[in-house]
Amino acid sequence: MTLARLLSRGQRGLDAYEVIVEVHRANGLPAFRIAGLPEAAVRESKDRVRAALEASNVKVPASKITVHLGPADIPKEGGRFDLAIAIGLAETIREAAWKTGGYEFLGELGLNGELRPIRGAVPAVLAARDAGRTTILPYANAPEAALIGDAHVLRADSLLEVIEHLDGYRSLQCVCSADWPSAAPPPAFDLADVNGHAWPKRALIVAAAGGHHVLLSGPPGTGKSMLAQRLPGLLPPMSPEEALKVISIESVAGEPLDLEQALRRPYRAPHHSASVAALVGGGSHPRPGEISLAHLGVLFLDELPEFRRSALEALREPLQNGKISIARAAGTVSFPARFQLVAAMNPCPCGHLGDHTDRCRCSPNVVQQYRAKLSGPLLDRFDIHVEVPRQPFDVGRRLNAPGETIEAAARVRDARAIQFARSSALNAQLEPRELRRIAELEPSSRRLLAHAAERWNLSLRSCNRITKVARSIADLAGEPEILPLHTAEAIQLRCLDRPL
Repeated sequence: MTLARLLSRGQRGLDAYEVIVEVHRANGLPAFRIAGLPEAAVRESKDRVRAALEASNVKVPASKITVHLGPADIPKEGGRFDLAIAIGLAETIREAAWKTGGYEFLGELGLNGELRPIRGAVPAVLAARDAGRTTILPYANAPEAALIGDAHVLRADSLLEVIEHLDGYRSLQCVCSADWPSAAPPPAFDLADVNGHAWPKRALIVAAAGGHHVLLSGPPGTGKSMLAQRLPGLLPPMSPEEALKVISIESVAGEPLDLEQALRRPYRAPHHSASVAALVGGGSHPRPGEISLAHLGVLFLDELPEFRRSALEALREPLQNGKISIARAAGTVSFPARFQLVAAMNPCPCGHLGDHTDRCRCSPNVVQQYRAKLSGPLLDRFDIHVEVPRQPFDVGRRLNAPGETIEAAARVRDARAIQFARSSALNAQLEPRELRRIAELEPSSRRLLAHAAERWNLSLRSCNRITKVARSIADLAGEPEILPLHTAEAIQLRCLDRPL
């Protein structure tokens, strides 16, 4: 009996899988059995492993072979168990004395013995590093594993190379640490490309400074999508530690790695036909959804009322807590989802309400029913509601000087530095107790907010979010206190709280 171990860290946190191989003499036909709740791809590994061993000059005997994948109560999926199973079988068949206790084996096998890449290599290598073990993985997974500088990783092209390494004939090549980019690439989009719209641009800068969620409302073709695309350029680049978290999520989801863009914050824009599982994650074996792939970045939802109601309501928990918990019969899985939400919608079903033309024929009741597709609790979680009106033709033909995003990003960076020095968190993430401590309104500002709350029946959550936005506006201005003009601007930035 031989024990080969496979360590992985994915949906359930830290999972240490044991691959136990037993070979018995058989009087009848040979049998190859895999136990331990294997899914279809894992059950089929017996054919891949047998062919790969034959291609690597390891003769599989006509014996009864039992492979147990432990723990037995966790379902196993994917082809990442192939290499560990093959190593356990090869050691047992050849009666070798390999010292496999310090290794973790990851990789899917081809029929010719080649090693193919797997999903989730980055979190698996992180787990192996924390356990003090060496990871052996396919050559194609080496670039992402190289980002973990203090991990000991060996790469291989085939099963035969791994066997020869364990035999001591030749050593596998060590994966050298990759250098992170010295700086993030320049913003892909510039605010200067958006002509006019001084107020929506100001709202976007305030949102970037405090990490606030934004809802853009306006007729079709007024620039809502253009504004949303420029928000990531206003945010400071990620640190290597933050980038590694994002890359780990992308690795589990099977997203390709682009090292040049590693420090740029993610930007995800799913179509409005996306299902609940695609948006927040899920499946029989839960995988990250769009909100987790947008972790530490921006999630843009265009045509917000056209999304399924169930998908939008599923956003309420991650918007509040920065993570999503998915419950299944086998257990509960949590994914990080600390993203900044930007959404866009038309003001009415036809889209022409407020564009100063006579094309809109929607009655107030029809407009109210259209907006009712978005629940009150969901709208409350948007700190900023801003209208994006139609611009005159002459405004659209102007050419602005480039570099507006770089200038605004510097102001955002300074405002964020103030927030982290004060409370180690962005204003949008402040808890009520912290908010009362560091964003206490002066009497005139408090009276102004109380008047607005009484006039428009604002909820306590809405008032708290107005206070957070006012604190961000004050930070942009370098003011230690929230003045009435900051509070008034924050109130103006919630247009949907006001009646039609």
